[in-house]
Amino acid sequence: MSNANPIVKKEIKGIKNIIIVASGKGGVGKSTVAASLAMTLAMEGYATGLLDADIYGPSLPMMFDIQECRPSVVEENGKTMIEPIVRFGIKLMSIGLFIDPAKAAIWRGPLAANGMKQMIDQTEWGQLDYLIIDTPPGTGDIHISLLQEYKIQGVLIVTTPQMLSTSDVQKAISLYTDKTIGVPVLGVIENMAWFTPENHPEEKYILFGKGGGEALARKFNVQLLAQIPLHEKLCQECDYGKMNEVINSSLLKTNFDSICEKITKQLPITE
Repeated sequence: MSNANPIVKKEIKGIKNIIIVASGKGGVGKSTVAASLAMTLAMEGYATGLLDADIYGPSLPMMFDIQECRPSVVEENGKTMIEPIVRFGIKLMSIGLFIDPAKAAIWRGPLAANGMKQMIDQTEWGQLDYLIIDTPPGTGDIHISLLQEYKIQGVLIVTTPQMLSTSDVQKAISLYTDKTIGVPVLGVIENMAWFTPENHPEEKYILFGKGGGEALARKFNVQLLAQIPLHEKLCQECDYGKMNEVINSSLLKTNFDSICEKITKQLPITE
């Protein structure tokens, strides 16, 4: 890429920090991590937004029980703006709030990327300390557009322990550390590290191998922010939009409190 035309990344007025949650592979619980992080930040008193950038498989409306909600549209200075849905104190936006959940979004990559940009640029976010962006699996148009066009303060990488996951996640890390468009990797989160029954927190059952997140963090010289266990009620509570119950589980709250503390130390809020 020629240095004669350097990439100029824009800031979003009123948003102090934008954090991407990413993984090179689907099925690692990335959306749950993004939602839980947003919940924790909001509970700590930070003004928080959460954008579901997965155009083809949006999960935010179900996780927050807002499938029937429709954002209001207002005109500001001749520009159409969208009012986000607010739940648990978090400003939420997803393409799933505009389309029939039973129908596929038959959009090519550039159109999907444009849809994502429209949600960022035309949502009335107001003043936010942190905007969390939950990205789709892979390293496609949406990810590249985010990195090329917006000033992102950092990315969180989510993986599961097994080699199949960490192999794909390495590709995502290589994108986010690209010298031209990359952003700081704030750390690695190993999800589904083991299964621990809610009533027997001293027990650990290794289901998907072990050590993958630690190996990734060591290889790329970044923090291993947490190893999060499987939660026996997690699926049901997410399906019914009970994110407040998910994050208040003793097994998860400790982990996300720690993640939140580490992230806010890296990206402190200054007046």
